[in-house]
Amino acid sequence: MNHKPELITAVRQDFQRWEGLLAGLSEEQALAPLPSSHWSTKGVIAHLWAWQQISIARLEAAVSNEEPQFPEWLAGRDPDAEDNVQKCNESVYQAYRDDPWLSVLEVWKQGPVRFLDLAESIPEQDLLQVSRYAWLKDYPLSAVISNSYDHHKEHFAALLALFS
Repeated sequence: MNHKPELITAVRQDFQRWEGLLAGLSEEQALAPLPSSHWSTKGVIAHLWAWQQISIARLEAAVSNEEPQFPEWLAGRDPDAEDNVQKCNESVYQAYRDDPWLSVLEVWKQGPVRFLDLAESIPEQDLLQVSRYAWLKDYPLSAVISNSYDHHKEHFAALLALFS
C-alpha cells in the first residue's frame, strides 16, 4: 500500500471486521483462555488497544510536529526495542486483567476512531516521506499505520478461527 487512500481504506475495513467479530461475543467467550495461550480474547483486545496507543501517540506527534508522548504503561521503555516487547506486553496484561470485558471493548473501540481521524488529517507526502520525523529514524509515518494494521491482522486470524 503506497498511497494514503489505500492505507486508510484497509485500516477502516480491518476495524469493521473486528467490530463484527467482537460484537456478538459473550463475557464468557471473551474471558475464556485461548488455545495454546494464557491470553483470552479480552487480553488480546487490551493488548491491541495498548499498542494502538503508541501508534496514536506517533500520529499525534506528527500532527503537532513534536516528539511522541507515549502512554504511561510503557514506563519510559522504548516501544521499538525488541527486548522490551515482552515487558510491555506483561505490563499491559497486568494493567487490564481485572477490567470487565465490556470496559476493555469500549476503550478499544475508541482507538480506531482517533487513529483514523489522525491518519486522515496528515498530508500524504508527510505520511510517505522517509525520515520526515526524526523519532521514526529511517521509516515513513505510513509504517506506523501499516504496522498497526498488520498487528491487528495477525491477531484477527487466530480469533476468527476460534469464533467462526
